[in-house]
Amino acid sequence: MFIQRMPALARRSAAMLMAATLVAARPLAAQSTTSDTTRADTSRAHRLEGVTIRAVRASGEAPISQKTLTKADLEPRYFGQDVPMLLEGAAPSLTAYDETGNFWGYSYIRLRGIDQSRINLTLDGIPLNDPEDQVLYFADFPDLANSLQSVQVQRGVGTSSNGTAAYAGSINLETISLATTPRGGQLQAEDGSFGSRRLSAEYSTGLLPSRFAAYARLSALHTDGYRYHSGVEGRSAFLSAGYFGDRDLLKLTITTGTMRDTMAYLAVPAPELAVDRRINPLTPRERDGFGERLAALAYTRLLGGSSSIATTLYRISASGDYDVQLDSLDNFNLAFVWYGVTSDWTYRRDALRLDVGVNGNTYARDHAEYEHPDLTNPLYLNTGHKQDASAFVKLAYTEGRATWFGDLQARRAFFHYTPDANAGVAERSIGWSFVNPKVGVTYTLTTPLSVYASYGTNTREPARTDMFAGFDNLDTSNVAFVGSLERVKPETVHDVEIGTTYRAHGLTAQANVYSMDFRNEIAPIGALSYIGSPLRKNVPASYRRGVELDATWRGIPRLLLTANATASTNRIRAYTDSTGDTPVTYRNVEPLLTPRFTTYERAAASVTRAITLAVETRYQSRSFLTNTGDPTYVLPAAFSLGASLGWRYRQYELLVQGNNLLNTEKYGSGYAGDGVPDYFVVPPRNVFVTAKLAF
Repeated sequence: MFIQRMPALARRSAAMLMAATLVAARPLAAQSTTSDTTRADTSRAHRLEGVTIRAVRASGEAPISQKTLTKADLEPRYFGQDVPMLLEGAAPSLTAYDETGNFWGYSYIRLRGIDQSRINLTLDGIPLNDPEDQVLYFADFPDLANSLQSVQVQRGVGTSSNGTAAYAGSINLETISLATTPRGGQLQAEDGSFGSRRLSAEYSTGLLPSRFAAYARLSALHTDGYRYHSGVEGRSAFLSAGYFGDRDLLKLTITTGTMRDTMAYLAVPAPELAVDRRINPLTPRERDGFGERLAALAYTRLLGGSSSIATTLYRISASGDYDVQLDSLDNFNLAFVWYGVTSDWTYRRDALRLDVGVNGNTYARDHAEYEHPDLTNPLYLNTGHKQDASAFVKLAYTEGRATWFGDLQARRAFFHYTPDANAGVAERSIGWSFVNPKVGVTYTLTTPLSVYASYGTNTREPARTDMFAGFDNLDTSNVAFVGSLERVKPETVHDVEIGTTYRAHGLTAQANVYSMDFRNEIAPIGALSYIGSPLRKNVPASYRRGVELDATWRGIPRLLLTANATASTNRIRAYTDSTGDTPVTYRNVEPLLTPRFTTYERAAASVTRAITLAVETRYQSRSFLTNTGDPTYVLPAAFSLGASLGWRYRQYELLVQGNNLLNTEKYGSGYAGDGVPDYFVVPPRNVFVTAKLAF
């Protein structure tokens, strides 16, 4: 920051004053010019850095039900949680749970009651959904949220993005901004309940006179987990570096993470939890270890005052294994490599906004199983290959008070299966082609108040586990049972969103109603495969309809209030349960793990310049654990209370976060067990303390 100084020359003679002024004028002018130049460089650099983000995200005026969380929103709530646990409650209709009973390790997110395999996930526009499983395991990137600049959550089909089509919605992650992050660093040290510890160190160069900027972070965390033998060890590194020319940006992003844990992916029958809530039915021998790496090189060019283009080459890879106690202790090994390219062109001029994007990638993943102690000779080794190509065009045109939107995505995906050499089955392939249109309008009623309406449809393909009926390997023993790869059809959603947005007098609020009608929804059936993955099948027709409210109020200095709520009606028109000897069809039943009501409230007050106090609450109504409406299998309603105390003095900061302060015996998720519900527990009262030192 440049501060202009005024010399105290009032007592000097007029001649001396004039001379001093003439001498001083040169550095002051140079200083002002330098300041203006620096601001212009930073503004141009920030524009260059945000081209891809603007192309895949929805603008604030788009007719989309959305919430964008900035670093200022995320940081006060962050104590190392995986991204799903950090976002829980922060946007309407968003719920999450974790397996360990803590906040680190495998965690999962749901949006409008739909699981994360049907949520489009991107990082700086790079698709993150695994092409086979269509999920992202956030546990592979410990402490990732420490390096995020913002997160946008779109509910419903949203706008087109790179990668798999959004079904429940999309979550777009933006990494730290090189252009706007000032020079400096920070050390963090944390200690918390259940033997939890975290260390991180980060440093940013800021935008240097050489036009180079870089940011780096190293992190390590450990927790014993609340459940027995459910500990997690995580390590991660993040590096971003860029060179900002007058009209060009070349940026490199690398992130890598490793995770080791004692697995806890099975829920526990309710009667056993009544005796001991920390039970983990898996044995200490059943362990998991994975590493995942992402590298991306992006080139951005401003083509003029109105348009720009950004192209990113990326490589994502992962490898690891996990042990499962079957008849023996079996080891399942997975390794994939994924190469891709995205390119986005944006045009902004007067009333017209245009975004065009393309994405193409190729992927291969090896699946192998070993039997301890022989980890050299696999029982099988098969490979799944997948290629994906997509393109989208988004157009927005403002005429008077109305802004009209059109969005069209075309996508082609192809899957090929190479079986084990001794499986006795042939290779298999299947391809899908999709066209996903969206249209909408936003109308400005007054300066602070607007209304919007949109309609969109998306179709997406099944995951590998859906096509393989939960099996990891096809051979002569199961191929007849699995049948064709078309056993599960692609699913389609038709989504209508109608809402209003208000921004004035310290209040930002959005209210909307939605109607999502599904055809051939790939719905979970509330059961697990032999290795613990959820089993799913098509249901012909279903819907989710509701109203969502989201508001943030900053009307009083030093006080921030945020709240959101969802009320919904959700139905499967006809569901056939084939798990018994005789199939039974249930009609007009609620889909599993889809609560009717959710609410979130947070109040944060700056008690003094140095002390901040925040209180937050969450409520989730009951939901079913099967699609049959059976009251035996219910996830009970839950209410939670948390609070945090922050203290800041110069470069020092301390955050104390307390969760489940009422010590409520809650459950995060579950499924139907053998005559009783099985649950994943939420931990009792817990506290985390984070110390930060800026330099």
